[in-house]
Amino acid sequence: MEYTHLGRSGLTVSRLVLGTDNFGTQTTPEDAAAIMDRALDLGINVIDTGDVYGWRFGEGYTEQIIGTWLAGGAGRRDRTVLATKLYGQMAEWPNNSGLSALHIRRACEASLRRLGVDHIDLYQMHHIDRTTPWEEIWEAMDLLKTQGKIVYVGSSNHPGWHIAAGQEAAARRGRPGLVSEQTIYNLLERTAELEVLPACAHYGVGMMPWSPLDAGLLGGILRKEREQTMGGPLPGARIATHRGKRLAKLDRHRDAVQAYEDLCDELGAKPADVAVAWLLARPGVSATIIGPRTVDQLVEATGAFDVHLGDEVLARLDAIFPGPGPAPEAYSW
Repeated sequence: MEYTHLGRSGLTVSRLVLGTDNFGTQTTPEDAAAIMDRALDLGINVIDTGDVYGWRFGEGYTEQIIGTWLAGGAGRRDRTVLATKLYGQMAEWPNNSGLSALHIRRACEASLRRLGVDHIDLYQMHHIDRTTPWEEIWEAMDLLKTQGKIVYVGSSNHPGWHIAAGQEAAARRGRPGLVSEQTIYNLLERTAELEVLPACAHYGVGMMPWSPLDAGLLGGILRKEREQTMGGPLPGARIATHRGKRLAKLDRHRDAVQAYEDLCDELGAKPADVAVAWLLARPGVSATIIGPRTVDQLVEATGAFDVHLGDEVLARLDAIFPGPGPAPEAYSW
């Protein structure tokens, strides 16, 4: 495993982060525990979750699964950088969503109970809240830090200007502000290069992209199509909707995905490994989040460390999946 600091912070993180969005939906609690045990064996020290994961309204089911695993002892808590998120609606009543000071306090207390811990290492805002000023957000987060309930604060799905506004508000308080941002970023989805990555680089915020394979589109999907191994239908309306969107996107980008898989064949590397290796080579990316459904998928993800992409290959990848370039040059003179 490779390690780095998360942004400008002193926190050491593995360059692969274990995402847990599948825990409780596509992965049973027993299999989730096996995945987390194997992740520690592989040297992955960051487990990332969210209070809405598990997708049972208001239950925080995935956090409960992780809490049960942590309660098993064997040094699991001490070896884990525990990250979770808040923002989504957790009850049918006002002040149970968003980033108000009241909801931040309540959401943190609820996550601590479900996880069975006394503090969260990285507490992340899952989305922006256009109705709550940064001053209120930072006052609530600073109080949680003072109380010893959180250590670091991160963001997720924040545009560049929100990151900038948040960091400037934190600086006025004499506080470090955000240490990390999670955003969708991969060869097919490079919009983050316009303003999110430049903002993170300017403020020393570590980038942790999610969906490195773009829901499997960069994982050799056309090869699997030909081999007819894409698998049967998955349970749940949310998953079915997600699959439909994925296939529609594949239709729009089929030629590029085919060219990508051909290049991977030429390199003798798995498409999934190339996709993750490309992300880990991007400036400003501290780590990338992987979301395995099985232990085998987790182990396979470490193959990215065996892929080394030279300048020529990187140029060919840019030709297949051109990025937008930085703003404002991308849309102005």
